Amino acid sequence: MRIVFYKFLIVAIIIEVFFGFFWIPGLWSLIIVVPITLMGLNDVLNKKQAIRRNFPILGNLRYIFEKIRPEIMQYFVETDTEGRPLNRIYRSLVYRRAKKVNDTTPFGTQEVVYRAGYEWMAHSMYAINHKDLDHNQRVLVGGSECKKPYEAALLNISAMSYGSLSKNAILALNRGAKEGCFYHNTGEGAISPFHLKNGGDLVWQIGTGYFGCRDDYGRFSEENFAEKAAMDNVKMIEIKLSQGAKPGHGGILPASKNTPEIAEIRGVKPHTMVFSPPVHSAFDSEAGLLEFVSKLRDLSGGKPVGFKLCVGSRQEFIQVCEAMIKTGIKPDFITVDGGEGGTGAAPVEFSNSLGMPLRDGLSFIHDTLRGYDLRKDIRLIASGRIITSFHMVRAMALGADLVNSARGMMLALGCIQALQCNSNTCPTGVATQNKMLMHGLNPNDKSVRVANFQEETVKAFYEIIGAAGIRTPGEITRNHIHRRISLSEVRTYEDLYPTVEEGSLLEAVKV
Repeated sequence: MRIVFYKFLIVAIIIEVFFGFFWIPGLWSLIIVVPITLMGLNDVLNKKQAIRRNFPILGNLRYIFEKIRPEIMQYFVETDTEGRPLNRIYRSLVYRRAKKVNDTTPFGTQEVVYRAGYEWMAHSMYAINHKDLDHNQRVLVGGSECKKPYEAALLNISAMSYGSLSKNAILALNRGAKEGCFYHNTGEGAISPFHLKNGGDLVWQIGTGYFGCRDDYGRFSEENFAEKAAMDNVKMIEIKLSQGAKPGHGGILPASKNTPEIAEIRGVKPHTMVFSPPVHSAFDSEAGLLEFVSKLRDLSGGKPVGFKLCVGSRQEFIQVCEAMIKTGIKPDFITVDGGEGGTGAAPVEFSNSLGMPLRDGLSFIHDTLRGYDLRKDIRLIASGRIITSFHMVRAMALGADLVNSARGMMLALGCIQALQCNSNTCPTGVATQNKMLMHGLNPNDKSVRVANFQEETVKAFYEIIGAAGIRTPGEITRNHIHRRISLSEVRTYEDLYPTVEEGSLLEAVKV
């Protein structure tokens, strides 16, 4: 095939040159023929790709189609319910709510309601008009040792760092949080000027890299922490133990995203790939973790301090609970992330095969805290693919007091699920440091959409609990959520995740 192809090209070039002497416009066609010939020559001489070498020119189509395969799948192949990680139904719902346009659906559900795994909420014959409910209910976060408790919204922005996201995206998220009166988790990449410009409430996440509060050796610095924790914008502090998408791995900031500005904020060298260690250096035991919680609470002037984890070893968390009883130190909140959580970059094995999914992890944390009679003192925050009001209700049925959303907020910013978060080529300017790409994201416009999405989703939350005859989130129980096990078997969450009696595990603790 190579010989035939090149015979054709050689003849074509000879004809073009010969007739070009008599017909000048014919020479212009060499602009097309010569580059194709050079491309084919390069294909034949390359020793790395067999397809290009065996099928010059034409072989390149294989790599072109492979590159645009995600777009072809998204726009022409997948159905409304098949897209991953988020299907078209959920993405479209976020877009419509962010724009405050019609978010209803015609002709009934597209879900297969008799498939195993289908879930629904039990409604009441005595439904309550959602307009009669208080849509501004807040959750007070802060235990007995907390001097500055915080009233949090039911739906907030989950952890996403500046560096992973562009400055325009951070500006839009924080302004949206300010306008909508909900909090914005900074992610482990430190507090940037863009987190502070618009004055939105912040949850400062402290990761294993201690970005923003580290010394020259990468260790935790009390002085640097205290200075930033005293800021009025910082309402709570979250110690990141692990995240669902890559538990036990640490974070990765590609060198292409590590600009001098980001490096200065984080306290690292610019234009280098930055790894967060998989574990903390400030503590190495459950008692050490709780002492670190207490230290941060003191250094911050008494602000709520908690930790975030994706559940791995159940026994390790049980040991943390026993340490709470022995030391008397309790976090003000615990954020539970699920293995289905998102990230800008993670090894496939970690995303697919590590970390307990949210529903299992959340129910376990809630039940274990109840068993040790600790639940009443600690707020639970759920994070992991929460997009709709039903996702909120389901998480609260399993024990959450409030929820965080990352990908929902990204979609509200204009994310199109291009799956290029790890390549610095995000076409919508959300997850990139490319100035040309981020220029297209208008923070003033997108902040309104972020606030709209949060407002409309919380409104839908009150509509759905009103339909169930519920007035407050605290009234949601596991009996409200049903799951189909098979064609003829349906169970409630209470059947699947039996509630643990308060204090039932205390006898096992040796104080």
